[in-house]
Amino acid sequence: YISEVNGKIKYLRRKMGEEFNIQVDGGVNMSNIKKVHDLGANVLVAGSAVFNDDIAGSCKALIEECK
Repeated sequence: YISEVNGKIKYLRRKMGEEFNIQVDGGVNMSNIKKVHDLGANVLVAGSAVFNDDIAGSCKALIEECK
């Protein structure tokens, strides 16, 4: 995840409204998912953060982190 896109995510959300999907793909994990979601991204791709020994648990944890 490249944090320099934070401003772009926030800008897009403000300009396009809630009906517009903003996807972030790359480097989304437990340490940054809340921030990315709070900025306005609503489609989050978390490959390596999910595919481990506990896929279901990892998915649940990421979802909970966004609440």
